[in-house]
Amino acid sequence: MKKQLFIFTPLVIITILMGYLLISGKGINDIALSGLQTFKSLKGDRVTTTNFNLHESQPISHKIWDKLLKKHVASNGLVNYEGFLTDQKTLDDYLDLLSKNPPGENWDKSAALAYWINAYNAFTIKLILDNYPVGSIKDIAGSITMVNSPWDIKFFKIGGVDFDLNTIEHEILRKKFDEPRIHFAINCASISCPDLRKEAYIGQEIDRQLEEQTRIFLRNESKNQLSVNELKLSKIFDWFKSDFTRHGSLVDFLKLYTKLEINPEASIEYLDYDWGLNHGSL
Repeated sequence: MKKQLFIFTPLVIITILMGYLLISGKGINDIALSGLQTFKSLKGDRVTTTNFNLHESQPISHKIWDKLLKKHVASNGLVNYEGFLTDQKTLDDYLDLLSKNPPGENWDKSAALAYWINAYNAFTIKLILDNYPVGSIKDIAGSITMVNSPWDIKFFKIGGVDFDLNTIEHEILRKKFDEPRIHFAINCASISCPDLRKEAYIGQEIDRQLEEQTRIFLRNESKNQLSVNELKLSKIFDWFKSDFTRHGSLVDFLKLYTKLEINPEASIEYLDYDWGLNHGSL
């Protein structure tokens, strides 16, 4: 009697994938990112961060970054990149401070979280300046995230390790901190991104800062439009849905930061994302 070969048809693959997503609670974006990280590991391109917290170190001051933000970021979050160019030496001094002082094992969670958010934002500014003028951050490299996107360029070092922005976002901020509000703090230099905050994040104030950033983002009707029965949301809530639904539904999360009594069955659609450069003058 011949053995029957089980053929993995597209329907079977989709059924298995949907079952896994249902059981794991992960979204398709999480599965794709996980697969691409595996691909990077096979290529030898994945960044190793395991040695960063092996030694005690003194948490750094973010005063340099704070002064630069106050000087070159408008109240609406738009960035004066020409202004940053005039202060590039000062920015480089701050980036050097970040590069040489990754969080140690003695840093508390708040200080480490502030460090990585500031690092993501400061190195994103550096990436834009290195390629300025540019119409969009997506014009800088390829279009396949975790492979050849601008967020995968290893253009800086932290703790002596070649680093990229995706590692900060996905391997550190999203993986090591149970903090969905980071998505409203990190800035991807684009119009539809949450505003770049006009001050540095610091450990002692970070909960208040993240709370405020979340409320500001949700109130911005160019990025989110909320009503009781209809939600038109940023695609950030779609791309990273699993981050917002770890402790309840997406509506449960939104209700924490708005006075609206949103219907649990409210319809949800996601707005187009504008990747144009978040450039503005003061």
